[in-house]
Amino acid sequence: MAMIFPPIDPVALQLGPLAIRWYALAYIAGIVLGFVYLRWLNRSQKTPFFTPQALDDLITYAVLGIIAGGRLGYVMFYQPAYYFTHPIEALYLWQGGMAFHGGFIGVLASFYFFARKHQLPWLRIMDRLAIVTPLGLFFGRIANFINGELIGRPVEGSSPFAMIFPEVDDLARHPSTLYQAAGEGLLLWMLLLVLVHRLGALRYAGRVGGAFVMGYGCFRFAAEFFRTPDAQLGFVVAQFSMGQLLCVPMMFVGSWLVWRSRKHAA
Repeated sequence: MAMIFPPIDPVALQLGPLAIRWYALAYIAGIVLGFVYLRWLNRSQKTPFFTPQALDDLITYAVLGIIAGGRLGYVMFYQPAYYFTHPIEALYLWQGGMAFHGGFIGVLASFYFFARKHQLPWLRIMDRLAIVTPLGLFFGRIANFINGELIGRPVEGSSPFAMIFPEVDDLARHPSTLYQAAGEGLLLWMLLLVLVHRLGALRYAGRVGGAFVMGYGCFRFAAEFFRTPDAQLGFVVAQFSMGQLLCVPMMFVGSWLVWRSRKHAA
């Protein structure tokens, strides 16, 4: 027995020629909810970390880093040959194609300039952004599921979560995007909240950011075993996908940041 993927329109709302897609709403929800939480966290601290002006700039830098980095990462990591011969199409964001690892690098870069502008320690900025990033990942993976994209591998044996995607084939597959929404989204977010609100991890520069990087790398690496590799790449090394290879350095860097943080208490 397997569930049938529900035919959900990827367009959430059509206003004349303007089509508002679930994917766009996912980005908006993640950014807005993340901003609301960071503003609350900032006000709850005895000495607010962000100034009012810095909070005003926060979303702008986040959006620029996510979109520019996410798109560039997809172009470079997943379809470099195609976009090398069709460079103008790299700007066609409405056609889809974003990569988390690229967006992550883009955010690191954009908030480097944010830190310089507002004279704030970059690593402590990233600690705070790390807390809310899983929210965006959760909504993004739900949007992937609605779009019926990034489908899972065929189920071997039986699974209570098996699902048939009629537009792909009649095989029972893993709903891998839902696995990712649960792992790198909800579970990782709850772990970071425990670190911040129960264990006081924000006192240590790099501890929360490192925990996020390490945690994401682990959750994503595991989830890739249930996800069909990108058709244009397949398995890159042995039975490992590009997503898994990109997660390996994240796990090492995240672990190093957590280890390093013990010497950098506020």
